[in-house]
Amino acid sequence: MDAFLSRSNFYFRYILLAHIPLFRTVQKGKMLTIIDKYIIKKYLSTFFFTALIFSLVATTIDFSEKVERFITEPCTKKQIIFDYYLTFLPWINSLLWPLFSLIAVIFFTSRMAYNAEIISILGAGVSFRRMLRPFILAASLITLLLLVSNHFILPNGNKIRLNFEHKYIDKTSDRGRTDNVHLFIGADTKAYVKYFRKYDTVATDLRIEQFKNSELVSIIEANSAKWLGEPNRWRLTDYQIRTFNGLDESLLIAYGKDLDTTLRLRPDDFVRYNNQKEMMTSPELNRFISQEKDRGLEATKNYEIEIFRRTADPFSVLILTLIGVAVAARKVRGGMGFHLAIGIGLGAIFVFLSKFSTTFALNQSFSPIFGVWIPNILFFGIALVLLSKAQK
Repeated sequence: MDAFLSRSNFYFRYILLAHIPLFRTVQKGKMLTIIDKYIIKKYLSTFFFTALIFSLVATTIDFSEKVERFITEPCTKKQIIFDYYLTFLPWINSLLWPLFSLIAVIFFTSRMAYNAEIISILGAGVSFRRMLRPFILAASLITLLLLVSNHFILPNGNKIRLNFEHKYIDKTSDRGRTDNVHLFIGADTKAYVKYFRKYDTVATDLRIEQFKNSELVSIIEANSAKWLGEPNRWRLTDYQIRTFNGLDESLLIAYGKDLDTTLRLRPDDFVRYNNQKEMMTSPELNRFISQEKDRGLEATKNYEIEIFRRTADPFSVLILTLIGVAVAARKVRGGMGFHLAIGIGLGAIFVFLSKFSTTFALNQSFSPIFGVWIPNILFFGIALVLLSKAQK
Protein backbone atom coordinates (compact mmCIF):
# COMPACT_ATOMS: atom_id res chain seq x y z
CA MET A 1 0.00 0.00 0.00
CA ASP A 2 2.86 2.40 0.79
CA ALA A 3 4.35 1.82 -2.63
CA PHE A 4 0.92 2.32 -4.12
CA LEU A 5 0.58 5.78 -2.55
CA SER A 6 4.16 7.06 -2.88
CA ARG A 7 5.01 5.86 -6.38
CA SER A 8 5.01 9.35 -7.89
CA ASN A 9 6.14 11.39 -4.89
CA PHE A 10 9.22 12.80 -6.61
CA TYR A 11 7.29 13.53 -9.77
CA PHE A 12 4.57 15.24 -7.72
CA ARG A 13 7.06 17.67 -6.15
CA TYR A 14 8.49 18.41 -9.58
CA ILE A 15 5.15 19.25 -11.20
CA LEU A 16 4.13 21.24 -8.11
CA LEU A 17 7.16 23.52 -8.34
CA ALA A 18 7.03 23.69 -12.11
CA HIS A 19 3.34 24.52 -12.36
CA ILE A 20 2.76 26.92 -9.46
CA PRO A 21 2.06 29.80 -11.89
CA LEU A 22 -0.35 27.59 -13.82
CA PHE A 23 -2.07 26.54 -10.60
CA ARG A 24 -2.54 30.15 -9.48
CA THR A 25 -3.90 31.17 -12.88
CA VAL A 26 -6.31 28.31 -13.38
CA GLN A 27 -7.70 28.10 -9.85
CA LYS A 28 -9.84 31.15 -10.57
CA GLY A 29 -11.42 29.40 -13.55
CA LYS A 30 -13.65 26.40 -13.83
CA MET A 31 -11.25 23.71 -15.00
CA LEU A 32 -9.39 21.38 -12.65
CA THR A 33 -5.75 21.98 -11.93
CA ILE A 34 -3.00 19.36 -11.89
CA ILE A 35 -3.14 19.30 -8.10
CA ASP A 36 -6.91 18.77 -8.17
CA LYS A 37 -6.58 15.82 -10.52
CA TYR A 38 -3.75 14.38 -8.43
CA ILE A 39 -5.78 14.48 -5.19
CA ILE A 40 -8.99 13.19 -6.84
CA LYS A 41 -7.07 10.29 -8.37
CA LYS A 42 -5.48 9.45 -5.01
CA TYR A 43 -8.84 9.65 -3.24
CA LEU A 44 -10.78 7.44 -5.66
CA SER A 45 -8.01 4.87 -6.16
CA THR A 46 -7.46 4.48 -2.40
CA PHE A 47 -11.21 4.37 -1.74
CA PHE A 48 -11.93 1.61 -4.24
CA PHE A 49 -8.80 -0.28 -3.25
CA THR A 50 -10.09 -0.26 0.36
CA ALA A 51 -13.51 -1.44 -0.87
CA LEU A 52 -11.85 -4.24 -2.87
CA ILE A 53 -9.89 -5.51 0.14
CA PHE A 54 -13.00 -5.41 2.31
CA SER A 55 -15.02 -7.24 -0.39
CA LEU A 56 -12.54 -10.09 -0.44
CA VAL A 57 -12.60 -10.38 3.35
CA ALA A 58 -16.40 -10.13 3.56
CA THR A 59 -16.91 -12.74 0.84
CA THR A 60 -14.53 -15.16 2.54
CA ILE A 61 -16.22 -14.78 5.93
CA ASP A 62 -19.74 -15.01 4.53
CA PHE A 63 -18.93 -18.06 2.40
CA SER A 64 -17.37 -19.87 5.37
CA GLU A 65 -20.57 -19.29 7.36
CA LYS A 66 -22.97 -20.43 4.62
CA VAL A 67 -21.00 -23.12 2.81
CA GLU A 68 -22.91 -25.92 4.58
CA ARG A 69 -26.21 -24.45 3.43
CA PHE A 70 -24.92 -24.16 -0.12
CA ILE A 71 -24.01 -27.86 -0.06
CA THR A 72 -27.19 -29.22 1.53
CA GLU A 73 -29.72 -26.99 -0.26
CA PRO A 74 -30.68 -27.58 -3.92
CA CYS A 75 -29.10 -24.36 -5.19
CA THR A 76 -26.76 -24.27 -8.18
CA LYS A 77 -23.33 -22.66 -8.46
CA LYS A 78 -24.79 -20.15 -10.90
CA GLN A 79 -27.39 -19.09 -8.34
CA ILE A 80 -24.77 -18.77 -5.61
CA ILE A 81 -22.53 -16.58 -7.76
CA PHE A 82 -25.01 -14.48 -9.73
CA ASP A 83 -28.13 -14.41 -7.53
CA TYR A 84 -26.33 -14.12 -4.21
CA TYR A 85 -22.73 -12.87 -4.26
CA LEU A 86 -23.05 -10.43 -7.16
CA THR A 87 -25.81 -8.70 -5.18
CA PHE A 88 -24.33 -9.35 -1.72
CA LEU A 89 -21.11 -7.42 -2.44
CA PRO A 90 -22.76 -4.11 -3.49
CA TRP A 91 -25.09 -4.32 -0.48
CA ILE A 92 -22.41 -5.00 2.15
CA ASN A 93 -20.11 -2.37 0.63
CA SER A 94 -22.79 0.32 0.57
CA LEU A 95 -23.26 0.00 4.33
CA LEU A 96 -19.61 0.94 4.94
CA TRP A 97 -18.85 3.41 2.15
CA PRO A 98 -18.84 6.35 4.60
CA LEU A 99 -16.28 4.52 6.75
CA PHE A 100 -14.25 3.61 3.65
CA SER A 101 -14.14 7.27 2.65
CA LEU A 102 -12.81 8.25 6.07
CA ILE A 103 -10.13 5.55 6.04
CA ALA A 104 -9.12 6.32 2.43
CA VAL A 105 -8.82 10.06 3.03
CA ILE A 106 -6.82 9.62 6.21
CA PHE A 107 -4.56 7.04 4.58
CA PHE A 108 -3.44 8.98 1.52
CA THR A 109 -3.66 12.47 3.10
CA SER A 110 -1.48 11.33 6.00
CA ARG A 111 0.98 9.99 3.45
CA MET A 112 0.96 13.35 1.67
CA ALA A 113 1.57 15.15 4.96
CA TYR A 114 4.41 12.78 5.85
CA ASN A 115 6.07 13.48 2.48
CA ALA A 116 5.63 17.25 2.98
CA GLU A 117 3.28 17.45 0.01
CA ILE A 118 0.61 19.26 2.03
CA ILE A 119 3.16 21.81 3.22
CA SER A 120 4.34 22.27 -0.38
CA ILE A 121 0.81 22.95 -1.57
CA LEU A 122 0.13 25.43 1.21
CA GLY A 123 3.56 27.01 0.69
CA ALA A 124 2.69 27.58 -2.96
CA GLY A 125 0.04 30.04 -1.87
CA VAL A 126 -2.92 27.69 -1.99
CA SER A 127 -5.32 28.20 0.90
CA PHE A 128 -6.48 25.24 2.98
CA ARG A 129 -10.05 25.95 1.92
CA ARG A 130 -9.04 25.86 -1.75
CA MET A 131 -7.18 22.60 -1.16
CA LEU A 132 -10.41 21.06 0.12
CA ARG A 133 -12.07 21.43 -3.28
CA PRO A 134 -10.74 18.22 -4.92
CA PHE A 135 -11.55 16.26 -1.74
CA ILE A 136 -15.13 17.55 -1.86
CA LEU A 137 -15.44 16.86 -5.59
CA ALA A 138 -14.30 13.25 -5.18
CA ALA A 139 -16.52 12.77 -2.13
CA SER A 140 -19.47 14.29 -4.03
CA LEU A 141 -19.01 11.74 -6.80
CA ILE A 142 -19.14 8.89 -4.27
CA THR A 143 -22.09 10.54 -2.51
CA LEU A 144 -24.07 10.80 -5.74
CA LEU A 145 -23.30 7.20 -6.66
CA LEU A 146 -24.35 5.94 -3.23
CA LEU A 147 -27.47 8.14 -3.22
CA VAL A 148 -28.74 6.74 -6.53
CA SER A 149 -27.78 3.20 -5.51
CA ASN A 150 -29.54 3.38 -2.14
CA HIS A 151 -32.82 4.61 -3.60
CA PHE A 152 -33.04 2.63 -6.84
CA ILE A 153 -30.24 0.18 -7.69
CA LEU A 154 -29.49 -1.70 -4.47
CA PRO A 155 -33.15 -2.52 -3.62
CA ASN A 156 -33.54 -4.30 -6.97
CA GLY A 157 -30.40 -6.31 -6.24
CA ASN A 158 -31.63 -7.01 -2.72
CA LYS A 159 -34.81 -8.55 -4.12
CA ILE A 160 -32.73 -11.20 -5.86
CA ARG A 161 -30.37 -11.73 -2.92
CA LEU A 162 -33.04 -11.87 -0.22
CA ASN A 163 -35.32 -14.14 -2.23
CA PHE A 164 -32.34 -16.49 -2.49
CA GLU A 165 -31.77 -16.24 1.29
CA HIS A 166 -35.44 -16.80 2.12
CA LYS A 167 -35.53 -19.87 -0.11
CA TYR A 168 -32.24 -21.55 0.77
CA ILE A 169 -30.62 -19.98 3.86
CA ASP A 170 -32.95 -18.25 6.32
CA LYS A 171 -36.30 -19.93 5.86
CA THR A 172 -37.72 -18.66 9.17
CA SER A 173 -37.32 -14.92 8.48
CA ASP A 174 -41.01 -14.45 7.66
CA ARG A 175 -42.70 -12.54 10.48
CA GLY A 176 -46.07 -12.09 8.79
CA ARG A 177 -49.35 -12.74 10.61
CA THR A 178 -51.58 -15.62 9.59
CA ASP A 179 -53.94 -15.92 12.58
CA ASN A 180 -56.82 -13.54 13.37
CA VAL A 181 -55.74 -10.85 10.92
CA HIS A 182 -57.62 -7.53 10.91
CA LEU A 183 -56.83 -4.90 8.28
CA PHE A 184 -58.45 -2.23 6.14
CA ILE A 185 -58.49 -3.00 2.42
CA GLY A 186 -60.05 0.34 1.59
CA ALA A 187 -60.92 3.65 3.20
CA ASP A 188 -64.27 2.22 4.41
CA THR A 189 -63.70 -1.51 4.02
CA LYS A 190 -62.39 -3.79 6.75
CA ALA A 191 -61.30 -7.42 6.32
CA TYR A 192 -60.93 -10.21 8.86
CA VAL A 193 -59.25 -13.58 8.20
CA LYS A 194 -59.22 -16.26 10.88
CA TYR A 195 -56.32 -18.13 9.28
CA PHE A 196 -54.32 -17.85 6.06
CA ARG A 197 -52.46 -20.84 4.64
CA LYS A 198 -49.41 -19.59 2.78
CA TYR A 199 -48.55 -22.82 1.00
CA ASP A 200 -51.82 -22.87 -1.02
CA THR A 201 -52.95 -19.19 -0.54
CA VAL A 202 -56.30 -20.03 1.08
CA ALA A 203 -57.94 -17.75 3.66
CA THR A 204 -60.46 -19.39 6.02
CA ASP A 205 -63.42 -17.64 7.66
CA LEU A 206 -63.16 -14.49 5.56
CA ARG A 207 -65.30 -11.50 6.56
CA ILE A 208 -65.51 -8.22 4.61
CA GLU A 209 -67.29 -5.28 6.29
CA GLN A 210 -68.29 -2.22 4.23
CA PHE A 211 -68.96 1.11 6.00
CA LYS A 212 -70.49 4.39 4.88
CA ASN A 213 -70.32 7.47 7.09
CA SER A 214 -69.07 5.22 9.91
CA GLU A 215 -72.14 3.00 9.64
CA LEU A 216 -72.09 -0.67 8.60
CA VAL A 217 -73.85 -1.12 5.24
CA SER A 218 -72.88 -4.64 4.12
CA ILE A 219 -71.07 -7.81 5.14
CA ILE A 220 -69.58 -10.53 2.94
CA GLU A 221 -68.77 -13.81 4.69
CA ALA A 222 -67.17 -16.96 3.29
CA ASN A 223 -65.93 -20.19 4.77
CA SER A 224 -62.83 -19.91 2.59
CA ALA A 225 -61.29 -17.76 -0.14
CA LYS A 226 -58.76 -19.02 -2.69
CA TRP A 227 -56.30 -16.68 -4.43
CA LEU A 228 -56.69 -17.02 -8.21
CA GLY A 229 -54.03 -14.54 -9.33
CA GLU A 230 -53.83 -11.05 -10.69
CA PRO A 231 -55.60 -8.70 -10.63
CA ASN A 232 -56.53 -9.53 -7.02
CA ARG A 233 -58.94 -12.32 -8.01
CA TRP A 234 -60.38 -14.57 -5.28
CA ARG A 235 -62.84 -17.46 -5.28
CA LEU A 236 -65.21 -17.39 -2.30
CA THR A 237 -66.64 -20.72 -1.13
CA ASP A 238 -69.89 -21.07 0.87
CA TYR A 239 -70.45 -17.33 0.88
CA GLN A 240 -73.29 -15.04 1.88
CA ILE A 241 -73.87 -11.31 1.48
CA ARG A 242 -76.00 -9.16 3.82
CA THR A 243 -76.86 -5.49 3.74
CA PHE A 244 -77.89 -3.11 6.53
CA ASN A 245 -79.95 0.03 6.79
CA GLY A 246 -78.94 1.76 9.97
CA LEU A 247 -79.64 -0.56 12.87
CA ASP A 248 -81.95 -2.75 10.81
CA GLU A 249 -80.54 -5.74 8.97
CA SER A 250 -82.01 -6.28 5.53
CA LEU A 251 -82.80 -9.65 4.05
CA LEU A 252 -80.04 -11.95 2.87
CA ILE A 253 -79.47 -10.75 -0.70
CA ALA A 254 -77.02 -13.38 -1.99
CA TYR A 255 -75.53 -16.72 -1.05
CA GLY A 256 -74.08 -19.70 -2.85
CA LYS A 257 -71.33 -22.26 -3.23
CA ASP A 258 -68.70 -20.36 -5.23
CA LEU A 259 -68.22 -16.74 -6.24
CA ASP A 260 -65.32 -15.30 -8.21
CA THR A 261 -64.66 -11.69 -7.29
CA THR A 262 -61.90 -9.12 -6.81
CA LEU A 263 -60.76 -7.91 -3.40
CA ARG A 264 -58.12 -5.36 -2.48
CA LEU A 265 -56.23 -8.14 -0.77
CA ARG A 266 -53.13 -10.09 -1.76
CA PRO A 267 -51.18 -13.05 -0.34
CA ASP A 268 -48.29 -10.60 0.12
CA ASP A 269 -50.34 -8.88 2.82
CA PHE A 270 -49.74 -11.90 5.05
CA VAL A 271 -45.99 -12.02 4.43
CA ARG A 272 -43.59 -9.76 6.31
CA TYR A 273 -39.87 -10.49 6.14
CA ASN A 274 -37.51 -8.93 8.67
CA ASN A 275 -35.64 -7.14 5.89
CA GLN A 276 -38.56 -6.55 3.54
CA LYS A 277 -37.91 -2.80 3.43
CA GLU A 278 -34.54 -3.46 1.77
CA MET A 279 -36.31 -5.12 -1.17
CA MET A 280 -38.28 -2.03 -2.19
CA THR A 281 -37.07 1.04 -4.08
CA SER A 282 -37.89 4.38 -2.50
CA PRO A 283 -40.97 5.00 -4.72
CA GLU A 284 -42.20 1.51 -3.82
CA LEU A 285 -41.55 2.20 -0.13
CA ASN A 286 -43.56 5.44 -0.27
CA ARG A 287 -46.47 3.65 -1.92
CA PHE A 288 -46.24 0.84 0.63
CA ILE A 289 -46.28 3.27 3.57
CA SER A 290 -49.29 5.10 2.12
CA GLN A 291 -51.10 1.81 1.52
CA GLU A 292 -50.43 0.54 5.05
CA LYS A 293 -51.73 3.77 6.58
CA ASP A 294 -54.86 3.57 4.43
CA ARG A 295 -55.43 0.09 5.84
CA GLY A 296 -55.22 1.36 9.38
CA LEU A 297 -51.77 -0.11 10.04
CA GLU A 298 -49.69 2.59 11.72
CA ALA A 299 -46.55 0.49 12.34
CA THR A 300 -44.75 2.06 9.35
CA LYS A 301 -42.07 4.03 11.16
CA ASN A 302 -39.42 1.43 10.44
CA TYR A 303 -40.06 1.92 6.72
CA GLU A 304 -39.98 5.71 7.01
CA ILE A 305 -36.63 5.49 8.79
CA GLU A 306 -35.30 3.37 5.92
CA ILE A 307 -36.14 6.08 3.37
CA PHE A 308 -34.43 8.81 5.41
CA ARG A 309 -31.41 6.55 6.02
CA ARG A 310 -30.93 6.09 2.29
CA THR A 311 -30.39 9.83 1.98
CA ALA A 312 -28.48 10.45 5.21
CA ASP A 313 -25.82 7.77 4.65
CA PRO A 314 -24.50 9.21 1.36
CA PHE A 315 -24.13 12.69 2.84
CA SER A 316 -22.09 11.26 5.68
CA VAL A 317 -19.40 10.54 3.05
CA LEU A 318 -18.91 14.29 2.61
CA ILE A 319 -18.83 14.92 6.36
CA LEU A 320 -16.36 12.14 7.12
CA THR A 321 -14.18 13.30 4.23
CA LEU A 322 -13.87 16.74 5.82
CA ILE A 323 -13.02 15.12 9.14
CA GLY A 324 -10.41 12.91 7.49
CA VAL A 325 -8.67 15.85 5.80
CA ALA A 326 -8.69 17.91 8.99
CA VAL A 327 -7.18 15.04 11.00
CA ALA A 328 -4.57 13.83 8.51
CA ALA A 329 -3.38 17.08 6.89
CA ARG A 330 -1.10 17.91 9.81
CA LYS A 331 2.21 16.08 10.13
CA VAL A 332 2.47 14.70 13.65
CA ARG A 333 4.68 12.35 15.62
CA GLY A 334 3.38 8.85 15.08
CA GLY A 335 2.60 9.53 11.42
CA MET A 336 0.04 7.48 9.56
CA GLY A 337 -0.55 5.05 12.41
CA PHE A 338 -1.67 7.85 14.72
CA HIS A 339 -3.96 9.29 12.04
CA LEU A 340 -5.47 5.90 11.26
CA ALA A 341 -6.09 5.23 14.96
CA ILE A 342 -7.97 8.52 15.26
CA GLY A 343 -9.86 7.89 12.02
CA ILE A 344 -10.92 4.36 12.90
CA GLY A 345 -11.95 5.55 16.37
CA LEU A 346 -14.10 8.33 14.92
CA GLY A 347 -15.55 5.91 12.38
CA ALA A 348 -16.47 3.43 15.11
CA ILE A 349 -18.16 6.18 17.11
CA PHE A 350 -20.06 7.29 14.01
CA VAL A 351 -21.31 3.76 13.25
CA PHE A 352 -22.33 3.22 16.88
CA LEU A 353 -24.14 6.55 17.01
CA SER A 354 -25.92 5.80 13.72
CA LYS A 355 -27.26 2.49 15.03
CA PHE A 356 -28.22 4.04 18.36
CA SER A 357 -30.04 6.98 16.78
CA THR A 358 -31.91 4.69 14.36
CA THR A 359 -33.12 2.57 17.27
CA PHE A 360 -34.03 5.70 19.20
CA ALA A 361 -35.97 7.02 16.19
CA LEU A 362 -38.33 4.02 16.42
CA ASN A 363 -39.86 5.72 19.46
CA GLN A 364 -43.31 6.86 18.36
CA SER A 365 -42.86 10.32 19.94
CA PHE A 366 -39.59 10.98 18.08
CA SER A 367 -39.30 12.33 14.54
CA PRO A 368 -37.76 9.64 12.28
CA ILE A 369 -35.98 12.14 10.03
CA PHE A 370 -34.36 13.88 12.99
CA GLY A 371 -33.35 10.58 14.56
CA VAL A 372 -31.66 9.40 11.36
CA TRP A 373 -29.84 12.71 10.77
CA ILE A 374 -28.54 13.16 14.35
CA PRO A 375 -25.13 11.53 13.62
CA ASN A 376 -24.61 13.69 10.53
CA ILE A 377 -25.55 16.86 12.41
CA LEU A 378 -23.20 16.10 15.31
CA PHE A 379 -20.30 15.01 13.10
CA PHE A 380 -20.73 18.01 10.84
CA GLY A 381 -20.19 20.15 13.93
CA ILE A 382 -17.11 18.08 14.78
CA ALA A 383 -15.87 18.54 11.20
CA LEU A 384 -16.18 22.33 11.46
CA VAL A 385 -14.25 22.38 14.74
CA LEU A 386 -11.48 20.16 13.35
CA LEU A 387 -11.25 22.21 10.14
CA SER A 388 -10.83 25.39 12.18
CA LYS A 389 -7.84 23.82 13.93
CA ALA A 390 -6.37 22.04 10.89
CA GLN A 391 -3.01 22.62 9.26
CA LYS A 392 -3.10 26.02 7.58
